[in-house]
Amino acid sequence: MLNKFLGRFSEDIGIDLGTANTLLFVKGKGIVMNEPSVVAMNTRTNQIIAVGHAAKDMLGKTPPHLITTRPLTKGVISDFEVAEKMLKYFIDKIHEDSFTIIPRPRVVIGVPLEITEVERKAVEDAALSAGARQVFLIEEPLAAAIGARLPITESLGSMIVDIGGGTTEIAVISLGGVVTSKSLSIAGDELTKNVSQYIRDVFNLLIGERVAETVKCRIGSAMEFGEPMEMEIRGRDLITGLPKQITVNDGQIREAIHKPIQTIIENIKATLEVTPPELVADIYERGIVLTGGGALLRGLEQKISKEADIPVTVASDPLTTVARGTGALLEDDELLKSMTLPSTFDDYLT
Repeated sequence: MLNKFLGRFSEDIGIDLGTANTLLFVKGKGIVMNEPSVVAMNTRTNQIIAVGHAAKDMLGKTPPHLITTRPLTKGVISDFEVAEKMLKYFIDKIHEDSFTIIPRPRVVIGVPLEITEVERKAVEDAALSAGARQVFLIEEPLAAAIGARLPITESLGSMIVDIGGGTTEIAVISLGGVVTSKSLSIAGDELTKNVSQYIRDVFNLLIGERVAETVKCRIGSAMEFGEPMEMEIRGRDLITGLPKQITVNDGQIREAIHKPIQTIIENIKATLEVTPPELVADIYERGIVLTGGGALLRGLEQKISKEADIPVTVASDPLTTVARGTGALLEDDELLKSMTLPSTFDDYLT
């Protein structure tokens, strides 16, 4: 009863708590925040000095007493204290323009498929400590499917591949639940690491994470296209120790990221192999939907379609599908109750 009363006034929040980026959806307002999941800390004072974009700008540029850290690894919390402070920063930032005292929000958070009970409790604890009144956890593929407006509550098979920063979630969904699935620790961050390692091995050039990510985004591709692309990059020569500039092309970057992309495709095919034939027939007719930042890699949908022999489409605005899915659940209490994971607490009401 009290929750219903408070719900009339609180600004409920849907959160895509990602390894690379955290997105916040506020009920009635849409997506209001998209910030990197990066925190900068002063080790002398143990204080947080920057969060999000400001912290990411510091990557690779800080003196010894300042460190930049990602409190999430492979989609789950690896540093509880920092994750709690990051969430609190984001939630407080949403409410900083509110002049009246408003109740603490209900929060829906997307989590990986194979999250353990201990990891679930860490997410719930962090959100509650950051200022949430109630916390609901939903598996990311379900949230992404809702955000992509797939008919997941019907007796139809839908296949979604959510390629985030730390994890790739592959799921076949029907009647409001995951029928078959695979969760991989190979995703956008792995592609970035492969680009960095390739440039180190082939050109003896050491580059930072941000440079490798920029190369991947600008000229990275899963398939060859008609017009070749090139990009100049700068780093430190491993032989001389001096600054050096080289030019790389799209073919070289494609070679660098070929192995992790192939692993994702093989796991998509392996998931289809254990999916009931009735659902496979639906997927063959309706196709596979790609979401997450990794879905933006040029030519990825064509390569998956060619190798799996199934139509593949990229969701509209794939970066925000999980956040939009959590936001849609805030609008539908019945759907929220039926799809959220069991709570590790008996009662969230505070």
